[in-house]
Amino acid sequence: MAHAYTPGLRVTDSATLRRERRLPLKGTVRVAKGDRVEAADIVARCELPGNVQTLNIASRLSVDAAQVTGTLRRAVGEAVRRGEVIAEAKALFGLMTNRVTAPTDGVIENVSSITGQLILREPPLPVEVNAFVDGVVVEVIADEGVVVETRAAFLQGIFGVGGETFGEIAIAVGAAGEDLTEAHLGPQHRGKVVVGGAYVSHAALMRAREVGATAVVVGGFDDRDLRQLLGRDLGVAITGSEDLGITLVLTEGFGRIPMAERSWTLLQRHQGQAASVSGATQIRAGVMRPEILIAHGRAESSAGGEEHGLEIGSLLRVIRQPYFGRIGQVVGLPAELHKLESEAMVRVLVVEFADDHSRATVPRANVELIAG
Repeated sequence: MAHAYTPGLRVTDSATLRRERRLPLKGTVRVAKGDRVEAADIVARCELPGNVQTLNIASRLSVDAAQVTGTLRRAVGEAVRRGEVIAEAKALFGLMTNRVTAPTDGVIENVSSITGQLILREPPLPVEVNAFVDGVVVEVIADEGVVVETRAAFLQGIFGVGGETFGEIAIAVGAAGEDLTEAHLGPQHRGKVVVGGAYVSHAALMRAREVGATAVVVGGFDDRDLRQLLGRDLGVAITGSEDLGITLVLTEGFGRIPMAERSWTLLQRHQGQAASVSGATQIRAGVMRPEILIAHGRAESSAGGEEHGLEIGSLLRVIRQPYFGRIGQVVGLPAELHKLESEAMVRVLVVEFADDHSRATVPRANVELIAG
């Protein structure tokens, strides 16, 4: 049987997955290998150094830089509170007293007798990393984080925005081809991962955020609405750090595209179950897709699921025009190269589309495998 590898989106009801949960710098790991964790459990913690504020003491007190040390009311290394006097000096022949107060809580880190400046370090910023998914800690990365393994239903989207979040799956529409509108959304969706059908508008997405939904999973979204949502053009497609108040995952692409039946059926099957969602997307080198994980009741430690390549019968999605977004099955994998209109010679496949059973010859680079 002809066989080739094509990267694609995974949609599977059961897979063994591992997720590395790492701090941005060294800190404290709070769990041990073998511990069972839930998605929201904090597994590691560190503190980022606080911001630095520079105060020109010499200028504010009208003294020479060499005299600044003698004006301090708090020593280097000492903690101070906002509004507390940290330096003072007499002026106008002792008739007045000039004072400098701390603009924020912090620690006096350094004082220069050459520049007359004082460096105040703000309090450290705590950073905590959660497990993201229910599972078992299978590896501890000393002082940095852990690797969590889980057995879960797993669905990758084609594009997303927004960070990691959690919630129960809530199907808000009646069919994979139905649009998610403002009328579908209400208080019952607070804290939920709302699943739509073919499309969600910017207004409906804002309504979902207003009612307290944690995420929206839908087939398509308008690229102009994406610009409005982000307040800028996306540019290089690296997302996941946006503070939007809601996470958006597109399973199909931009425009009004019915959710693939396989994705729709999987999400329907798990309605009411807790899901972990990430909108992080990276389309260039080091491809990263948004994902939805629905952990099974019991995590198991075993080898990861086998990845299959492209073969006759494989389910795929076309990701470039003129067939962008269409779903079909591979019915032919010609071995010979095929000449495109651009004169380029490329490997192709023959796909039979699910909607009308028509067939087309498509470059293999223009499709994504919908992996099981």
